[in-house]
Amino acid sequence: MKVAVVGATGMVGSVMLKVLAEQNFPITQLIPVASEKSVGNTITFGGNTYPIVNLTTAVTMKPDVAIFSAGGETSLEWAPKFAEVGCKVIDNSSAWRMDPTKKLVIPEINGDQLTADDFIIANPNCSTIQLLMALAPLHKAYTIKRVVVSTYQSITGTGVKALEQMNNERSGIKGEMAYPYPIDQNCLPHCDSFLDNGYTKEEMKLTNETKKILDNGINVTATAVRIPVVGGHSEAVNVEFESDFDLGEVRKLLHETPGVTLQDSPATNTYPMPKYAADKDDVFVGRIRRDESQANTLNMWIVADNLRKGAATNAVQIGKVLIEKGILKVGTFS
Repeated sequence: MKVAVVGATGMVGSVMLKVLAEQNFPITQLIPVASEKSVGNTITFGGNTYPIVNLTTAVTMKPDVAIFSAGGETSLEWAPKFAEVGCKVIDNSSAWRMDPTKKLVIPEINGDQLTADDFIIANPNCSTIQLLMALAPLHKAYTIKRVVVSTYQSITGTGVKALEQMNNERSGIKGEMAYPYPIDQNCLPHCDSFLDNGYTKEEMKLTNETKKILDNGINVTATAVRIPVVGGHSEAVNVEFESDFDLGEVRKLLHETPGVTLQDSPATNTYPMPKYAADKDDVFVGRIRRDESQANTLNMWIVADNLRKGAATNAVQIGKVLIEKGILKVGTFS
C-alpha cells in the first residue's frame, strides 16, 4: 500500500508518521509530501529512507491513501486531485468538515458510515473529537439537550511557531509572535479568528461539528481559550440531558467506552491533566459530578493529546476502518 502524508515535516505530520508506525499500518511505500523548500530532503520510516516530494509528484505516484495535514487551502486545492487518481484522502484541516457531501468521522462513533464512495473524508477538530468521545455514550443513554464547554487548549494546536514563541518568552528572547499577545503566564480567550457573531472559528467548530457527527438537535455553546501548555487540550463541560441519570451508571458507561479512560477519584486526587495525557491515544474523563443548579445536568472534565487522538491517531484510525471494511485492499493487516 502506498501512503502519502501531506505536511509530513509539520508538527502534526511528524506525529502522523509516529502513529502510522505504532499502529503497524501496512505501508509498502511511504510518500512524504511537504513544501518546495523541503523537497529533496529525506525521511526515515520503518527502516527505509524516503525522499520528500511536492504535491504534483505525489499525485502522479497514485497513492492508495493520503493523509493531509497541510492547511485548508492546500486541502481544498489538492484533495480532489488525489481523489481523481483513485486515492482515498483523510483530511485533517477544516476545509471539508461541513461540506454536506463529505463524511466527518470519529471511528468509534460513526466509522460504520464509511463506504467505498467516500474519497475525501474529514477529520474533526481536535477539541470536537475529545468532547464527543465522552458525550456519545451518554447521549445514547440519556439524550443530550445542551452542552456548555470551555476549552483550555495547548499551544501545539497552533503549531511550531507558537511553541517557539512560548520558549522564547521563557528564555527572554524576542522573536516571531504566533499570537497577538504573550502566551507564557497568560491565557488568551482567542482560538482561531473572530467571526461576526463574536465567537471564534474554533468555538463554532465545536457547535457545528457536534451537530453533524452526533445529533443536529444538540445545542452547543463554547468558549475556547489558549493556554501555555504543551501536553494536550482540556475541557470543562456542562451537559444537560432530556432524562435523569445515575452517576454510577455514567461512570460505568464511560469506563466501558473504547478509547476513553476514566480518571475520577476525588478522594485520591485522581483526575485528568494534559501533562499526563501527552503521547497517549485515549481521551481522559474525570471530575464527574451533578450540576446542583438545575435538573438532569452533569459536569465533567475532558483531556486528550490534541496531536494524537485530536489529529493523527483519529486520522490513522479512519484508515484502519477503510481497511477493515475492505475499502482499502491489503494482503494482511494486524
